[in-house]
Amino acid sequence: MQTAALLHLLQLASPALPIGAYSYSQGLEAALENGRVHNADTARAWIVRHLHDVVAQWEAPLCWRLMQAFAARDAASVALWSERFIASCDSAEFRAETIQMGFSLSRLIAELDIADPAVLALLQREPEVALPTAYACAVDALRIPHDAALLAMLFTWAENQVLVCVKSVPLGQVAGQRMLLSLRPELEAAARHAQTVADDDMCNWAPGLSLLSMQHEVQYSRLYRS
Repeated sequence: MQTAALLHLLQLASPALPIGAYSYSQGLEAALENGRVHNADTARAWIVRHLHDVVAQWEAPLCWRLMQAFAARDAASVALWSERFIASCDSAEFRAETIQMGFSLSRLIAELDIADPAVLALLQREPEVALPTAYACAVDALRIPHDAALLAMLFTWAENQVLVCVKSVPLGQVAGQRMLLSLRPELEAAARHAQTVADDDMCNWAPGLSLLSMQHEVQYSRLYRS
């Protein structure tokens, strides 16, 4: 990867990116509340299951398709996969999460003036922008290789999940870093799967996670917004 693309990727994947990712747990806080996640082993098991059953089966391959659509300037494909992702958010919190972060990243792309006008127009024509759509647009604008961008997307998701566990299980900082290191082969496998899974095999069917998300909406004590 060229130095400029690597630096752009590090900026895009940084926790300092002002889109609010740190404020969401994606159902993990509800799993902590009801005791399903309570130590390092159960935390890692939760993250791996969520990664392979949901992220690698739906969000990552969908993001891969969106990156290809932006590269091809294919407005129909951008609209199709954006609409499908938003429709797949089966709880109010999951939907609000992707719309809020997608809006924040879209505004950042426009304010930084990094995207070609034609690419920015593909993004801005969407009535609501999901996070994978905005991310794919930023990847195109910054000329980041798609395989590297996909790995970064998976890593930042896993890092955020681990940070939730560090704060709330709680785990120590070293235990959190050890867990991230142990997730490397899982993330690589998820990236390979996301690039090869067929459209008809994509799926985010995870009723237990959906129920936890709905329970989190009325959870009495919360640190996170999902």
